[in-house]
Amino acid sequence: MAPPTVTVKQCAILVGGLGTRLGALTATTPKPLLPCGDRPFLAWLMREFLRFGVTDFLLLTGHLSEEVERAAASIQAALPRPARVTLSQEPLRAGTGGAVYHARDRLDERFLLCNGDSLFDCHLAALLAAAAADGPEVAGRIMLRHLDDASRYGVVRLEGDRITAFQERPPPGTAGTINGGVYLFNRTLLEHLQPVCSLEADVMPRLASLGALRGQVGNGYFRDIGVPDDFHKAQSEIPARLHRKALFLDRDGVLNLDHGYVGSRDAFQWVEGALDTLGWAAPAGWHVFVVPNQAGVARGLYDEAAVHTLMDWVQDEARRHGATIDDWRFCPYHPEAKLEAYRQAHPWRKPLPGMLLDLMQAWEVGPARAVLVGDQQTDLQAADAAGIPGHLFRGGDLLSFVRPILDKHAGNRCPE
Repeated sequence: MAPPTVTVKQCAILVGGLGTRLGALTATTPKPLLPCGDRPFLAWLMREFLRFGVTDFLLLTGHLSEEVERAAASIQAALPRPARVTLSQEPLRAGTGGAVYHARDRLDERFLLCNGDSLFDCHLAALLAAAAADGPEVAGRIMLRHLDDASRYGVVRLEGDRITAFQERPPPGTAGTINGGVYLFNRTLLEHLQPVCSLEADVMPRLASLGALRGQVGNGYFRDIGVPDDFHKAQSEIPARLHRKALFLDRDGVLNLDHGYVGSRDAFQWVEGALDTLGWAAPAGWHVFVVPNQAGVARGLYDEAAVHTLMDWVQDEARRHGATIDDWRFCPYHPEAKLEAYRQAHPWRKPLPGMLLDLMQAWEVGPARAVLVGDQQTDLQAADAAGIPGHLFRGGDLLSFVRPILDKHAGNRCPE
């Protein structure tokens, strides 16, 4: 029997706060909708969760809910991957826990939850992988962040990865581990909620006392836009950081051994170092995109649904190992296809660059910030046509091959 999926499709986002510390900025605009570069802060946040398999966003609204509702459609339309966006409005000022309580009938068995006014570049796959080993006594996991000065936040106490307590803000200049505002819960959380309650002050301390909370420490970029100074820093930092570089990978012969028209998980065998490559690239600041030709569809060996089923499994296996694939494209067409419906010279079929160009447009990646690794000359020709460097992989350990290439292209990232 296949192990259960580690990918979590739903993310609930708390967007109902008053934002009083930002003064006039939030008089008519909810904090998560404040502009950050060329889009609302919320759009950047949702864009990041898409990278790790989220397809369903539930916005937990309160203050200025109608403004969130007005903005939701345009944010959804601009996302680089398709996603469903719905709203749940609290009937009264219910607190963060109350907002979740009032959405209880719309939450999946396992769901992500995050604050709508902070961004933590925490490599979410590590959280998903760790949670896969949690037993039924664990209600959830929290992403944590160590700060040299934790005085703006309460601090978290850990024994191993078990959260034992939440403590008050320490004096200025005191280092500590804080709640990073990104959670993975199962529905047992709902047993501890009330119509009006605070996750931070009421619910999570109780769960910690029961031994039901685990913590995952990350060290990536963290910015809470709740105070003016941090909001202004976010204007330049977040667009610079999240316009990432991109690693394009062919599939057969790069991620998996090429046994010829691999169309099912039984035939899929990871190349040595492939999972390590995926696990290293994302925390190093790279998008990972997979771009295979799939002529097996055109030849009638398997259908497009089989390609999607296999890639769903590949992405889930990557996340099981603390890695991720941000997005992918494939081309099932061939000029000499056995099946007439697929018999054409399609602009997505390598050596043409259509798949690469489509992903670059969707994720806003310029040619100077991308690189491709393939095992065929057609891969390199597609890269050249897209204006990006291509590298020919002839087998062996993929990480040993890829890492020097990415190190050469490193840079252009915000400091931690």
